[in-house]
Amino acid sequence: MCTVSYIPTKDGVVITSNRDEHISRSTNLSPREKKINGQKILFPEDARAGGSWFAINESGGAVVLLNGAFENHKRTPPYAMSRGLIVLEVVAQQETIPYLEGVALKNIEPFTLVLYNGPDLWEFRWDGKKKYFSERDRSQAYIWSSATLYDKTAIHVRERLFSEFLVSGEGITAASTIGFHQNNHGDFENGFVIDRKNGLKTLSITQAVFGQQQITMNHLDLSLEKKASAFLEKVPPLETLP
Repeated sequence: MCTVSYIPTKDGVVITSNRDEHISRSTNLSPREKKINGQKILFPEDARAGGSWFAINESGGAVVLLNGAFENHKRTPPYAMSRGLIVLEVVAQQETIPYLEGVALKNIEPFTLVLYNGPDLWEFRWDGKKKYFSERDRSQAYIWSSATLYDKTAIHVRERLFSEFLVSGEGITAASTIGFHQNNHGDFENGFVIDRKNGLKTLSITQAVFGQQQITMNHLDLSLEKKASAFLEKVPPLETLP
């Protein structure tokens, strides 16, 4: 939930997320499927709060969470709801932007969402007081880093490394993107796989690969050195069904 990349490829779209958390925070290995608001949702579950930092739906959409909005904030718990539960609420909506425009977020800790639904790519930020919506060009690649863990200098370095990755080699694949997200470039404080002395560590990497008919979710548990994959068949919008 603290590093997210979006990459359009010749075969579809690849979205990848590194989850940086304290080592005391456990995670489920395998993505689970659940029906919410009439839609099949696939996500790795946060064992503590029951939410998720990365969820996809059978309509071909994805919602990915990063902690914080524009800058590091001072935490003032208790909060009304876990941000991970908001991810599941949003991904189950037929129209995510109107839902976010209308939903009350009072007493919710600041966060950022990357929202993809096939035709559109959006960035949504909540700074604890105000909502910010930004539509992105879905034909371009992007990387986001959590404002709570990385300062502006570190974010700039990460963006540079991402740009270098995009122009390296003959083509970007889901596997090479996982490899990029596993490379800390010798920097355990601000690399893509962190291991800080205060207990903050990259616990897992989750990736969604969007094809024409199917979405594949790959999940790597870095602490257990195990991986799992799950699949979700796309369901066309109701108006396109015969």
